[in-house]
Amino acid sequence: MAYITRAIEKSIIEAGENFPCVVLYGPRQTGKSTTIEKVYPNMRSVTLDDNRDRYLAINDPKGFLDSYPSPLIIDEIQKAPDLLSEIKIRIDEKKKIWLKEDKPYELLYVLTGSNQYELQKGISESLAGRTAILSLFSFSHVEIEGGETSPFFPDIKTLRQKENDTHIRYRTKEEIFEDIFLGGMPDVITKRSKRDIYYKYYVDTYIEKDVRKLISPDNEMIFSLFMEYVALRTGQEINYEDISRNIGIDVKTVKKWLSILETSGIIVLLRPYMANVSKRIIKAPKLYFTDTGLASYLSKWQNAEMLQKGAMGGAIYETYVVSEIIKSLSSHNIDYSQFLYYYRDIDQKEIDLLFVDKDDIYPIEIKKGIAPSKPTKNFSVLNRYGKNIMPGLVLDSCDHLRPINEFAYHCPIDLIGR
Repeated sequence: MAYITRAIEKSIIEAGENFPCVVLYGPRQTGKSTTIEKVYPNMRSVTLDDNRDRYLAINDPKGFLDSYPSPLIIDEIQKAPDLLSEIKIRIDEKKKIWLKEDKPYELLYVLTGSNQYELQKGISESLAGRTAILSLFSFSHVEIEGGETSPFFPDIKTLRQKENDTHIRYRTKEEIFEDIFLGGMPDVITKRSKRDIYYKYYVDTYIEKDVRKLISPDNEMIFSLFMEYVALRTGQEINYEDISRNIGIDVKTVKKWLSILETSGIIVLLRPYMANVSKRIIKAPKLYFTDTGLASYLSKWQNAEMLQKGAMGGAIYETYVVSEIIKSLSSHNIDYSQFLYYYRDIDQKEIDLLFVDKDDIYPIEIKKGIAPSKPTKNFSVLNRYGKNIMPGLVLDSCDHLRPINEFAYHCPIDLIGR
């Protein structure tokens, strides 16, 4: 199958025009190396999966970079984190020359990694101010279909313009759940691997290559059960004590293991919206898998129809919509955590998603059905914040943007990322 264009390509090019180093994070096997090589086809590339190159990078960082001069793509950079200090030295040497000669920055290094857990400290200490950091997830629906993409913004005027300007084939709810069940991993989408076989080996490889060095060897099987248990709770607030009790690990370990999943890009954590008057707000984050195919596999659903009609139907649908929004923002180098929140207070008033843009708050409900009962009933609780409460959205399986009342619109999820 031909290469599928990634929405993030323009952001990578733009970052490379403004920084001497670009770091591309993302979950394992989401196409980071393929994307970088497509964007920079003439740049030399080396992977630290190669035992000899990894040995040299770990034991002689200077010799490694002498052997592979810039501009250079380094894949799986987390396997030799000490290499970052030597990269910093070389970037700083070049910057002095550029400054003296009044020349713009040139791109020296492109680094890819699948485990941010191991790299966060090294990047912040060695490459702060010297690198652009981007995240690549599995395919979004718009990428799979092809065509232009744009970051999601819930403004009604913007959405209406996109609907008018773009030819969209709206999916039925059944088609959406087929896509949810399949997921967006490149090898599955391009039919290089069968879904169930792929995800089985994906989990095994992830634990073997990314997790094993971070946990006790005796805990590998427990970590696998932990992933399954967490997948069953995608789209829900995290209850650390519940996970601890059911998996048989302490709360400290639960938090560490969730952090491993988060920094590996397997899950994202959505914070509750907190403001000065929000002391009554529930403070636990909500958890979402970034790929619904993986979540469905770990939850042991046999097919899309069972998933749609089962107990997880609403939560996995919400997970899919949130992940699509996050992918649309991240692919345009927008930090989703600065805009996306959820709302729930101790009076059990809930709103699935808040898109907060400075003083404007857009409330969003996510419903797998069409025309749900009273979908905007809790939007008024936001008036306590004294901010601009904008017309909200009910994201569902409808086929047209249409008003519900003066406070909200039905919006097809197929508009996300257009």
